[in-house]
Amino acid sequence: MTTTAPIPTSDTVETHGLLLDGQRVTTTSQGLYPHVFPGDGRVNAEVAMAGPTEIDQAVASAAAAQKAWIALPVDLRRDMLLKLSDLIQAEIPALAALSVADNGVASAISAVHPFWMARWFRYYAGWIDKLAGQVPPVSYSGDLNIISEEPYGVVGVIVPWNGPMVMIGMAVAPALAAGNAVVIKPPELAPLTTLRFGELALEAGLPPGLVNVVPGDHVGGEALVRHPGVGKIHFTGSGATARKIHLAAVDTLTPVATELGGKSANLVFADTDLDTAVMLSSFIGPLAQSGQNCACGSRILVEDSIYDQFVEKAGAFISQAVVGDPFDAKTLVGPVIAESALDRILGVVETARSTGSGRLVTGGGRLGGSLADGFFIEPTLFADVDNASPLNQQETFGPVVSVSRFSDEEEAVALANDTSYGLVSYVQTNDLRRAHRVSRALQSGSVYVNTFSDLVPSAPYGGFKQSGEGRLGGLEGLREFSRPKNVRIGMEPPALPA
Repeated sequence: MTTTAPIPTSDTVETHGLLLDGQRVTTTSQGLYPHVFPGDGRVNAEVAMAGPTEIDQAVASAAAAQKAWIALPVDLRRDMLLKLSDLIQAEIPALAALSVADNGVASAISAVHPFWMARWFRYYAGWIDKLAGQVPPVSYSGDLNIISEEPYGVVGVIVPWNGPMVMIGMAVAPALAAGNAVVIKPPELAPLTTLRFGELALEAGLPPGLVNVVPGDHVGGEALVRHPGVGKIHFTGSGATARKIHLAAVDTLTPVATELGGKSANLVFADTDLDTAVMLSSFIGPLAQSGQNCACGSRILVEDSIYDQFVEKAGAFISQAVVGDPFDAKTLVGPVIAESALDRILGVVETARSTGSGRLVTGGGRLGGSLADGFFIEPTLFADVDNASPLNQQETFGPVVSVSRFSDEEEAVALANDTSYGLVSYVQTNDLRRAHRVSRALQSGSVYVNTFSDLVPSAPYGGFKQSGEGRLGGLEGLREFSRPKNVRIGMEPPALPA
């Protein structure tokens, strides 16, 4: 393993206000939160936090703006979202740098996130003037029956700290395209890029209040979920928080869509190219975003005949990853998000070691030296892990992965499906028939064969089982933020029953 140079620090601490009705607001009911840069443990910003008062203001502002938005001609709304996509595209380098300061994800990865956001806005802008309804015939009548799609009004979007720009593209773009206003609640751990997005929306000409950004913790989140003026909630995060959101939404019966975590299986068959399999498994496992992504392939299942070779090669590949300064272009693995996350992940590693849940191949410790003040963990690989162990059943959300063996295709599928999660799965094989068979048998919302989990706006993304409900992407993602209405117009005087 190599590390990059010490992380540059700054004594400058800026104050970032909420974005309410087109204005920045720094004085709020919840005060200021000291935002910590994960790379060095130092405060690099102060962020105003939203409470019930600010949520009330945001929802009222959004409701008024939504009426103005939906009254605009469809081609004007389309062009505004296209302009927003252009503004994001032009600002990719600056947004990528802001993202590193936001959550510490290495710039090599962060640079992709604003590109994805721009891409999703461009895709959904194209749907605005194409979302047609239906005019089905009515039995025993010549009446006109119209089925149309209508927006919810105000949608609350709770974005995660590990990829706020990605989720803005995936959830906010279709919500706006469907005719809604949005109140976005980024977490206190990573609010900076979302606030900048709100400014870009104003620059694109979107009505003030159509996009409100209200950073907050559980207080602001609960106020948003319980607000009677919110028509729908979309949440991305942990299953534990999703349960609380569902309970909070019960009083108003607000519909909730979720994109939750995973314990994704990565099936490596003996007929695959071994070196390619090692590279893919390492990247989608502990290396990309330090394993802090919902689609992390954290359970690597390898066929017996290549198991020992795979473990040896994967251990060597992972141990050579460049860990360190997330602003350095050579860095692949940055810090984890916070000291609490660091302690939790190291606790998972220690439990696995002390209980004999697996054999530690590489990693497992906190990095010191010039990186000692940051929240850095060595990319970690355990081998010989039993599928029933906590290491294989509980989401770690860090740079820790396990390797287990299987003897045949049937056992591989059984092990992969033996989990309460079902977000994504990975299959590595050169047998086309096997790729089709296994993909159909896997219980997950997405299956990636011989490739990364590259999200595209034209394809639906979402989970099975406890990995969430609802879909983002494609026409399915657009309809996630609209609801059908049926209107029947009598063409003749109705005939009463004889």
